[in-house]
Amino acid sequence: MATDLKIDYIEMPASDFDAVQTFYEAVFSWTFEDYGDEYRAFSDGKLDGGFYRSSQRSSADEGAPLVIFYADDLEAVEKAVIDAGGNIVKPIFSFPGGRRFQFTDPHGNELAVWAHS
Repeated sequence: MATDLKIDYIEMPASDFDAVQTFYEAVFSWTFEDYGDEYRAFSDGKLDGGFYRSSQRSSADEGAPLVIFYADDLEAVEKAVIDAGGNIVKPIFSFPGGRRFQFTDPHGNELAVWAHS
């Protein structure tokens, strides 16, 4: 059951569903459901979403919202992103209240991970 006025679903572009599925399974343990050639849904256990077929990329520099994950062990997640084929676009840096890094997935979508200081 959806909770009123909470983010309920996120969609991102991807041209290679298998590559993004492999990446997000390896790094974040997401599960996937295939809906044909144009759409693949995912779940992280709390939030659902999907990838729609597109050559476009989600980039904060281009004005797209930045999806940010929380991690207890920031360095371990950064290593997992690299090992799974992601690209670090902003290495770990400090900001008031914590630290974070930004990365792109195999399609080129930009996301981030943060942790408390």
